[in-house]
Order: sequence, then structure tokens, then C-alpha cells
Amino acid sequence: MLRSCAARLRPLLVAHGRPGGARLTVRDRGSESTFSFEEVTQKDHALPKPSWSKDLRLLFDQFMKKCEDGSWERLPSYSRHSVQRFQNFTKAFFSGSIPVKEEQISQAKFFPRSFEDGLGFEYAMFWSKDEKRIVCLFQGGLYLQGIPGFLHGGALVTLIDTTLGMHAMLAGGAVMTANLSINFKRPMPLCSVGVINTQLDKIEGRKLFVSCNIQSVDEKTVYTEGTGLFIKLEPGKTLV
Repeated sequence: MLRSCAARLRPLLVAHGRPGGARLTVRDRGSESTFSFEEVTQKDHALPKPSWSKDLRLLFDQFMKKCEDGSWERLPSYSRHSVQRFQNFTKAFFSGSIPVKEEQISQAKFFPRSFEDGLGFEYAMFWSKDEKRIVCLFQGGLYLQGIPGFLHGGALVTLIDTTLGMHAMLAGGAVMTANLSINFKRPMPLCSVGVINTQLDKIEGRKLFVSCNIQSVDEKTVYTEGTGLFIKLEPGKTLV
């Protein structure tokens, strides 16, 4: 099944950051898009919770072990953007009026983190700079059902977009999704644990091509395959 999003670019400055209580922030410096780190006091949702299954916790512990020698890095994940981050983003990529008011931003939540624990997605991403790939460990909660007993395809696309977009952002800076092509191979059981593996296929100017698949924990089943095209944003060139 093919789902193309080329008709409308969607912002993908995702609510993730770096370890140590800092979050990635876009700033405008001349013609380049740069990032700084701002301290955050929000809850890091990419850490084990009581709602995590035994399989998800086991995989998480295995990757945390890989982080000890510096070859892998866990990517924190937050549910909200700060007002400061919103201001930095609008300053860099909007001119004139902006689509959302600052008081609304303080109430808004990052979509994949908008459900109560155990009802939506539980996930943690790990990044290997040397291998140039992200591994996202996840389980889909009860509010993500499609056909009875299985995850909704649109929910899986959301997590694919989030994971591929994070990879593109780490590789190229601030990006937006231009196109997603999704091939559903098999339905994925509700509340089961899956693994997303990403790879950067190529870069052409401001275009970043990233692909992934979703596998079962034992790697015997491929549930979904996806490719994405992301466009690197340029400060000074307004989005609207």
C-alpha cells in the first residue's frame, strides 16, 4: 500500500533531544541552520515505565549496554515544545504572521507522546553515529487499534515518520517531510513489541532519502517497510 504525502510538506522538528537534560533547538545564524541546547525540566518519555512490556524493557536494557562504550546514544523524548523553541523556529522559518499563538504552544503536545502511558506508543530511539542508523524500540497501546486485535496502519506511519524524520534531522539539520511511501507486509498485533531500523540512502542537495523497516523482536517477521524524502529547511526562506 502506498501513502504519498507529497502534496503537503509537514513540519518534522520532532520533540527529541540529547541526553543530559538538554533539548535540540533551531537557531538562525546567517544562511545556516544551527542548533543549541536548552535545559529542560520535562519528563523524558524514552525511559522505562510500568506500562512497558518485558520484551520492550529487555531490548531497552540491551541497547543501553551498547551505549556504555559510546558507540550508541539514547535519544531523549519529550511531550512538549518550549516557548523559547517555538520562538527560535518561527524567527528562522516564518516571516510576518505565524500559524499558532504562543499561548497555544504551551498547551500543545507532540502527537506520538499525547496518550497516557500504555495507551499510545511507548518507544525509545537509539542512534549510532558510526553506523549512521537509528533503532527505535516500541510497543503500540490499546488506543492505536485498527482492525480488531491489530495496530492501525496510520499509527505505524506516524511512528515511521517520526523515526525517519529524526534520522534526517541528525544527518541534515532542520527538515520537513516531503513524501512517505509505506508498504504494509503483515498486520502487527496490538500491544506487541516492534523494532524500526533506519538507514540514510542518499543526499541530493537539500533532499535526504531515508528508509526503514519494522520487524518483530525475533527478526523473523517484517511488518512494514517505508521510505521517506525529507527537505532541509533554510533560514530566511519562509514556510508560509
